[in-house]
Amino acid sequence: MDETAPRGKKPGLIVRLLRGFWRGVDSSRRFTVNLLFLLLALWLLSVFFAGAPKLQPRSALVIAPKGALVEQYTVDPASRALARLMGEEAPEVQLRDLLRAIEAAKDDDRIERLVIRADGLRSAGLAALREVAAALREFRESGKQVVAYADFLDQRQYLLAAQADEVYLHPSGAVMLEGFSRYRPYYREGLQDKLGVDVHLFRVGEYKSAAEPYILDAPSEEDRVANLFWMNDVWRRHLDDIAAARGIDAAALQAAIDDMPARLRAADGDLARLALAQDLVDDLKTLDQVRELLIERGVRDERQHTFRQVSLDDYLGFVDRERLPIGKRPQVAVVVAQGVITDGDQPPGTIGGESTARLLRKAREDDQVKAVVLRVDSPGGGVFPSEQIRREVELLRAAGKPVVASMGSVAASGGYWISMDADAIYADPSTITGSIGIFGLWMSVPRTLEKIGVRVGGVGTTRFAGAFDPTRPLDPAVGELIQSVIDKGYRDFVGKVAAARERDEDAIDAVARGRVWSGAQAHERGLVDTLGGLRDAIDHAAELAGLEKDQYRLAWIEKPKSTFEKFLASLGGSAQARALARWTGLAGVLVGERTQEQIARDIEWLRSQQDRPLQGVAHCFCGL
Repeated sequence: MDETAPRGKKPGLIVRLLRGFWRGVDSSRRFTVNLLFLLLALWLLSVFFAGAPKLQPRSALVIAPKGALVEQYTVDPASRALARLMGEEAPEVQLRDLLRAIEAAKDDDRIERLVIRADGLRSAGLAALREVAAALREFRESGKQVVAYADFLDQRQYLLAAQADEVYLHPSGAVMLEGFSRYRPYYREGLQDKLGVDVHLFRVGEYKSAAEPYILDAPSEEDRVANLFWMNDVWRRHLDDIAAARGIDAAALQAAIDDMPARLRAADGDLARLALAQDLVDDLKTLDQVRELLIERGVRDERQHTFRQVSLDDYLGFVDRERLPIGKRPQVAVVVAQGVITDGDQPPGTIGGESTARLLRKAREDDQVKAVVLRVDSPGGGVFPSEQIRREVELLRAAGKPVVASMGSVAASGGYWISMDADAIYADPSTITGSIGIFGLWMSVPRTLEKIGVRVGGVGTTRFAGAFDPTRPLDPAVGELIQSVIDKGYRDFVGKVAAARERDEDAIDAVARGRVWSGAQAHERGLVDTLGGLRDAIDHAAELAGLEKDQYRLAWIEKPKSTFEKFLASLGGSAQARALARWTGLAGVLVGERTQEQIARDIEWLRSQQDRPLQGVAHCFCGL
């Protein structure tokens, strides 16, 4: 303090503002430090006072996936760990985690049975579901029981539930088998006639229909025929899978769907009774009744409230902690390519031309990695980033490291582009693939502006200066430029596929032209080498590298977690820390409102294409 300053005189405004700013910064700093200290204290309490938890014998593994079944998390590790610590339900579950938990439980003497609650699964690709279903069948074949319960099951959720020895449904519930469909809004009239937007589509391939909604009022005949062709194949397989699991006739299932109104009237409008009559479920029980049944078959938990059980996340925590150090061994690496393919550096759970290529390059430069599996679940995207990734696959092979592409639920267009140079391509019979084609889309709005009395004028130094200004009409010469780029892109696509598949270009063109195929249909046409899942692809990659089953370990090459993210992940994986966080009220401090749903990816993709008009797009809107 300045002793010569007059007493009682207030500091100036600038000084007060600076002091206030500093107090705010200092408070934030102390809050952050204290928060970290509290988190650390919770973790220490969970370890030293609660003791390391143990998996009890005669436990049931409860698999109740929530949200989306994904190949790779799309939420950053820190947010996911904090949400789990606070007891928030994660909106995603990784396919790899489901598979390794079921596989580990199969041989774990402490796991007595498996209980499935599939009705929390909100989205999942068919190929991924079929892999989980296969793992559940193997679990049953080991002699252990699988029990499924649900309040309501749609046709995707039901595929998992059907694998159980016993399926129980709430008396007020339902099982809905309805068939697969693909409907889209068509914008031509609204965009062109009413808003005055001029839409210019450039493409090669009569089946390349991704941008048709902007130029048509309904699907083209080619789009309708092609979609129904692959969709019927996938639907028949889905019915066959369910019928085989339940020991019923697939044709009878189809007939029951077609005759649903009459059958439901016979069941007095009771959907649960209808499911029971069709042998889709074994009995109608409430959750508490199923709980009592499982208590009788197993043992009560320590709190005497329910049967002894362990959740998927907690069980994986036990498995990971109990895993013995295996030292340095050769690796078969898995690189995940999930989502729309876009330019640049993208976060995990998405595909960036630079970021995904970097992961493949990391595998190439790692001497311990002897083979690579590229796991693809993508409808495609930009041609340029797709080519960046394909080139890294080519360099991996040139370095003597075999690459196997494993197609997930969708590996179409750009998803096929990044897969085609692998030593072998694996796909599930119900994978959606193909769509070998290129298109470009440009929208201009001079007529739209005229509707509100706005006109655009000016000058340019060349014919093409300002040619890609969307407020100006598209010059036909510019259209020729774009079409030339698209034509070359398609020739490159077909040529690269022909070279990779060792086929004649005309033969590839005959099955290309933007047409979508199921995995089984693509296999028949030589676009896929083998029908199988991720585990099959991993085994083949190891075989190509000359590695026996016990000679290598599996490594997932992903963006590394920071030290803080690892700390949060370990903390979130502690059941004691989660309980303490809720008990102390820390959950209310750390977690506010739920994160808003991100803007629809299709809209963002469309916006991004307007920034680069002279580029081809290898994208397929081909989900179910």
